[in-house]
Amino acid sequence: MVLQEKLPALGYEFGDLEPYIASEIMMLHYTKHHQAYVNNLNKALEQYAEAEARNDIAQMIALESAIKFNGGGHVNHSIFWTNLAPKAAGGGTLEKGSLLDAITAEFGSLEAFIEQMSARAVAIQGSGWAWLGFNKTKKRLEIATCDNQDPLSTKGLVPLLGIDVWEHSYYLQYKNVRADYVKAIWNVVNWKNVQERFELAKK
Repeated sequence: MVLQEKLPALGYEFGDLEPYIASEIMMLHYTKHHQAYVNNLNKALEQYAEAEARNDIAQMIALESAIKFNGGGHVNHSIFWTNLAPKAAGGGTLEKGSLLDAITAEFGSLEAFIEQMSARAVAIQGSGWAWLGFNKTKKRLEIATCDNQDPLSTKGLVPLLGIDVWEHSYYLQYKNVRADYVKAIWNVVNWKNVQERFELAKK
């Protein structure tokens, strides 16, 4: 029996990230888009298990793209929700510590990092993600972008902070001005979560 993936619980209410991310966007993004990735992933995994039981390698290969797309959507969004926090809960504030030191060493300053990652996010053609990742081999932080729902693991990096730039993540509020959405989202980045992910990635 294939284990069923589920939506992760949110640590806040849909409206808690306003005015930076509207309640309606959060509701649709979480209950419709992320749920669809979960549903389609579970379906593909079940079909894969059935094909594997039949030793139907051709069908297994045919299902890989659906598993990658929907599995990536599930993995990416599960990280994304934890990367966000209401202003009242510390969203947007990075305290002094190892992460800030690493960002400063790699990019010059927190402000310079935000500017660089924002530029990469805005420049993505079509749909995708901008990430701050950790390169375990080189022991350094890196900014990377991924197309569609490709997870950052496909680039050999450990995901620390992701910005979803699919239009469903901002269009209702920011229309076609992606740059305004990217600028606003820094106000609700859960830097405590990013710091925790950084410490785990270094081990």
